[in-house]
Amino acid sequence: MLFLETSKVIRKSKEEILRILVCNDDGIYSPGIFALAESLKAIGEVTVVAPQQEQSAVGHAITMQIPLRVTKSFKNGEFFGYAVNGTPADCVKIGIRNLMDTPPDLVVSGINHGSNTAINIIYSGTVSAAREAAIMDVPAMAVSVTNHAVTDFKFAAKVSKLLAAEINHREIPKGTLLNVNVPDVPPEQIEGIMLTKQGKSKWDDIYEQRIDPFGKDYFWLTGKLIEIDKEVEFDQVAIKKNYVSVSPIHFDLTDYDTFEKMKTWHIEGILNGRH
Repeated sequence: MLFLETSKVIRKSKEEILRILVCNDDGIYSPGIFALAESLKAIGEVTVVAPQQEQSAVGHAITMQIPLRVTKSFKNGEFFGYAVNGTPADCVKIGIRNLMDTPPDLVVSGINHGSNTAINIIYSGTVSAAREAAIMDVPAMAVSVTNHAVTDFKFAAKVSKLLAAEINHREIPKGTLLNVNVPDVPPEQIEGIMLTKQGKSKWDDIYEQRIDPFGKDYFWLTGKLIEIDKEVEFDQVAIKKNYVSVSPIHFDLTDYDTFEKMKTWHIEGILNGRH
């Protein structure tokens, strides 16, 4: 059912069509966001609000110390969207609160250059844009392709459109978003689409000290991914096996198992000496 061809504009009622806000962290001039917006126009009304410059790995930062400025962006001589001199989360906030006449029915962030799985989700500006929408009680999805040098976004854009159509007539709990990763392989090599969990793989990284052409020291982040997960039910494993990974994630960071165990600590008595 998920991969039935969808090309008709979705109408939520006779008068109302699906309103989609598109954002990313690679910047408004990224080919990924252009492919995403063009694909989603087949099923709804698209508004693009994205960073003026690349904002990769900024996480969920928001701008507080400098004013935000919004400028119109054009592609091929036509209005494309709004460029904001801020972060992906800024773009979603200002898009929903200030730039759209009516709040969107869905926010889609991407298409990102490079995967956002496991620990990368924490750092990702792409995921954070979708997370900001979820915080604002708007259904949201983040989409990434597993290659920083990707040049063909057609299949990922198609997956985005089909999932967006699916989300429209399903119910996602408030505070939850879908994190989607598409392997950068020819479509015929895709094994399918898989519901996955966020993996536990993490980076073993270090700031490597180097010397610039003027003889001055500088540091460059480098490292390698330590792959902990083995089962295909985890996002990082699924994409390596050429599955499109779809993970429902949320911003509640509470460790509920530890919360229950810590009840035996009786920390409420620490301050007055009763423990």
